[in-house]
Amino acid sequence: MIQRIQSLWLLLAAACSFASYKFPYYSGTNQKGIADYQLNGTENFLLMAVTAVTGALALFLIFLFKNRKMQLRLCLLGIVLEALLIFLYYREVRTFSTGTLSLTSILQSAVIVLFFLAARAINKDEKMVKESDRLR
Repeated sequence: MIQRIQSLWLLLAAACSFASYKFPYYSGTNQKGIADYQLNGTENFLLMAVTAVTGALALFLIFLFKNRKMQLRLCLLGIVLEALLIFLYYREVRTFSTGTLSLTSILQSAVIVLFFLAARAINKDEKMVKESDRLR
């Protein structure tokens, strides 16, 4: 299970997703006037819930290696959830009066890329199994 490349991509996606709880996405002054305010995955219940679901989904997908079709579908769901999470972060960032994106905001985009790489590897495995079944 862990020797498959998609398992490594999914493990990295889960790590990046859960790292957003600790590291800030955006730093600045919010509209309430609080300076040096940092936005991370624990600032809002919706951000926290979607981050937890995305990270847990990535970990769960590692163990679905026997059902590649379901693994592929749920991997695509992970991409959609992460896109939703980036939109939620964008919505929260608009509440700041001034500030800058943190370097660790790249983690959210990395999760989408890692889910995509995992989906591509799952698709390759599925094609390889179909070709080997055809040769029998």
